[in-house]
Amino acid sequence: QVQLVESGGGLVQPGGSLRLSCVVSGASLDYYAIGWFRQVPGTERKEREVISCISSSDGVTYYADSVKGRFTTSRDDAKNTVYLQMNSLKAEDTANYYCASSCLRGSAEYWGQGTQVTVSS
Repeated sequence: QVQLVESGGGLVQPGGSLRLSCVVSGASLDYYAIGWFRQVPGTERKEREVISCISSSDGVTYYADSVKGRFTTSRDDAKNTVYLQMNSLKAEDTANYYCASSCLRGSAEYWGQGTQVTVSS
């Protein structure tokens, strides 16, 4: 059984930083690309957007324009964990953040439970 568990969310002031973790169990990171998605509270699941992704084979990363230059995705294969380092956070980054077993929302078979990030002064 593949499981993804996110952690690291919280309340942070604008300009601050957070690091989210996604621990994967039941599968190797060599098998799945891991995508980071976010969904604004009150919106539908179909509006969940991919903001970053890291490939399974060579760790190549992708970033949405909205987070490029501020967010960094990395992985620790020994810990089977993917990280999302978020710097220079803005109010518009407020959302529930999810990791999933794909870079495409419609193709992701496994999802974490989500972790909430609130950027507010």
